[in-house]
Amino acid sequence: MKGKLGPACAVLMLTLAANGMAHAEAYPSKPIHFVVPYPPGGPTDLMARLLQASLQSRLGVPVVVENRAGAGGNIGTDSVAKAAPDGYTILLAASGPMAVNPTLYKRLPYNPQTDLAPVIQISAFPLVLEVHPGNSAKDVKSFIASVRNKPGDYSFASAGNGTPQHLAGELFNSEVVTKMQHVAYKGAGPALNDVLGGQVPVMFDILASSLPYIKSGKLRPLAITTKTRAPALPDVPTLAESGLAGFEFVAWHGIAVPASTPRDIVVKLNSVINASFKDPEFRKRWEAMGTPVVGGTPEAFGALIRSETTRLGKIVRDTGATVD
Repeated sequence: MKGKLGPACAVLMLTLAANGMAHAEAYPSKPIHFVVPYPPGGPTDLMARLLQASLQSRLGVPVVVENRAGAGGNIGTDSVAKAAPDGYTILLAASGPMAVNPTLYKRLPYNPQTDLAPVIQISAFPLVLEVHPGNSAKDVKSFIASVRNKPGDYSFASAGNGTPQHLAGELFNSEVVTKMQHVAYKGAGPALNDVLGGQVPVMFDILASSLPYIKSGKLRPLAITTKTRAPALPDVPTLAESGLAGFEFVAWHGIAVPASTPRDIVVKLNSVINASFKDPEFRKRWEAMGTPVVGGTPEAFGALIRSETTRLGKIVRDTGATVD
């Protein structure tokens, strides 16, 4: 019996290996759909547009960015989780729908850790506490005093429930022992527009989308949410420097694909994006958004998702953040 099975198994293994090599060589052979789970204009969209051109050039096929916004990023993320695992639908995976929403929402239509496969981490953004220039606050101390004196006058804008902007604001409320009202928008772009227009007084925004308005004087930055100052805004102190010792919040993003996507496709996408990050011109444009280049392995991104799900879930519970 062993003599008969041995050659058959050998042939099967050779066939599978040949098929795997052919699969790797064939991919990609048609357009790739790149899903962004937020509207145009926000940091996730900015990153996708930068990556789009590089991926098209390196993979040799069209890459189509699709903005599928709603439910704090859940709609777009779920659409990728349920897509065919063939490498032709990829996700701009944000920390909200990947690590915050499993705790914030009672039910999710997808499981980030079982329905999606990590490919690579692409960002680690600081957030900036910012106000309209018409606001009287010139620094964090005067801002806190103003909020405490007139708590009913203050609300903070976010890109939606579960987004970094939302959670950073709730963490600030908890640290300062006050209650600014959360105003959730369908993306960072609409939220930022209302802060620029003075309809909402304050926002904790990802630096990438607010930096042009800060540099032009249309927004006033009060503090950065990371442990160290942002190279793009070296004169703006951190919240820790401003009296909130230990305050830290980083928004991260990555690329993910549907679970069961063949390993060779995951590796190819990972290698192509890592190669983009090694290109000096691409790095320059990427870092101009306010985030360092990250890169790395699928395993490293998977480990980040797991650890951040625990850490951010605790912040959700400790601050009492809710879905408005």
